[in-house]
Amino acid sequence: MIRADSFRYAGLEVDDHSLRGHYELDGRHFVEVVTFENAGPLRRPALVAVAQLWYLLAGLSYYKAGAAMRIDLGDTPVGPRARALFDAALHEGLGEFAYRNGLILDDVEVTGGTDAVSYAPTIEPSRVLIPFGGGIDSVVTVQGLAHLDRALFIMSPASGRFAPLEATAAVAQLDIVRASRQLDPQILRGDDNFFNGHVPVTAMVTLLAALAALSTGRGAVAMSNEHSASAPNLRWRDRDVNHQWSKSWAAEVLLSDALSERVGPEFVVASYLRDRSELWVAQQFARARDYHGVFRSCNRAFSQRPGSRATKWCGTCDKCLFINLILAPFIARDELRRIFLGEPIADPRLDETLRSLVGLGLQHKPFECVGDPDESAVALRSVSQLASWREVTRLAELARLTSPDRDFEELLEPQGPSRVPAHWLR
Repeated sequence: MIRADSFRYAGLEVDDHSLRGHYELDGRHFVEVVTFENAGPLRRPALVAVAQLWYLLAGLSYYKAGAAMRIDLGDTPVGPRARALFDAALHEGLGEFAYRNGLILDDVEVTGGTDAVSYAPTIEPSRVLIPFGGGIDSVVTVQGLAHLDRALFIMSPASGRFAPLEATAAVAQLDIVRASRQLDPQILRGDDNFFNGHVPVTAMVTLLAALAALSTGRGAVAMSNEHSASAPNLRWRDRDVNHQWSKSWAAEVLLSDALSERVGPEFVVASYLRDRSELWVAQQFARARDYHGVFRSCNRAFSQRPGSRATKWCGTCDKCLFINLILAPFIARDELRRIFLGEPIADPRLDETLRSLVGLGLQHKPFECVGDPDESAVALRSVSQLASWREVTRLAELARLTSPDRDFEELLEPQGPSRVPAHWLR
C-alpha cells in the first residue's frame, strides 16, 4: 500500500460532557467522540489542557490508516514534555504497527503546534480514580488501595457495555466514572487502502482517566501495569518493539511529565503494580475470592461488536493460556477448572503458544498483554511440581527445558523502580 502524504490535527471541541477530536488524512475527515458519565464539567481551562494531551495521542488511531509522511499538529497547544510524549507514542507506541506493516516511521516530519499554558486545579491527593478493566491486575489495585477514597474509571465502546467487566466492577461496590468512545465509523468499517495495527490505547485511556479524575477533584490516577509491561517482544531495526509500550515504565514517566507540564506536579499518575511481577499479582488475586467467579481477561469478551463477544473464557487465546498458567500455582486445580470451564495449560493443542510464553518458542513472546518469559517459566516450573498437576507430564517436560534468570521467591519481591506515592502504601 502507498503511504499518505499528510495528516492534520483539525481541531478539538470540548463541552461539559464530551470531547470531539477532528483529524484529516490527505483531506479525508475523521472524528472521534468521547462522552463522560458522572464526571464534572469538562470546559474548565485545566481540563481542556488535559483533553488536548488526549487529542494528540488519540490522533494516532487515524494517523495509522495512512502512515502519512507529514504530521501537522495545527494549533494544538504542545509544550516540550507533550512533544516528547507524542514523539515516543509515534515511534515506540506504534512500534508493533510499524513492524507488522514493514514501515519506517523515523522519516515522519512533525510540524505545527502552539505554546502550552499551565494551570493549577484544586485536587484532593487521597481521592484516587482507578481505571478498571475487569482482569486480575485492576482488581488487585482496587484491593490494595482500600484505605483510600477510591472510584473506578470504566471505558466502554459506543456499541455498549461489556458484561463481564460490569459484573466484576459490581463486586467492588465503588462509584464509577464512565466514558464511552466512538471511533470514526470509517475506521471501524475499514478500507482496503488503510494500514491496520496496534496503537497505544492504554496511554489514551490514561489521559481520559486523568481528565475524569480532575473533573471530580481527585488527585490521582492509579494504573495497574506491572514491571514486565516494560519488557519488549522483540528487537527490529535497532529499536525495541513492545506491544505493551503504553503500559511501560517509560510511558508512565512521559505521561506524568506531560500532565505535570499542564496541571502541575501535585496531580499523580502512577501504576500501583509497577514494581511487581505478574506472579505477585496472581498471588494477591488468588486471595480475592469474591472476584473469582466473574472476572474475565479473555480479549474475545471485549470485541467492539456486541454480537462477536464471547460469553465465557475462550480457553484458546494467548491471554486465556497466560492467566490460567499464572494463577495455577495459587489456586487449586478444581477451582481453576471451574473458573475457566476447562484447563488451557493442559490442552496439547496450545503447546506451541505455551512454549512461546516461557521463552522456548520459535517465535517471539506473543503480541499480547502477557508477562515476560521468566514469569511464565517460573509459573510453569511451580505448577509442574504440584501433585495435582503431576499427571500432565508434558508440563514437567517443558519446564525442564526452561532456564529463567529469577526464581519463584525472587519474583514475589519488588522488581525495579516505582513512582507510587507513600500514602498509597499501608
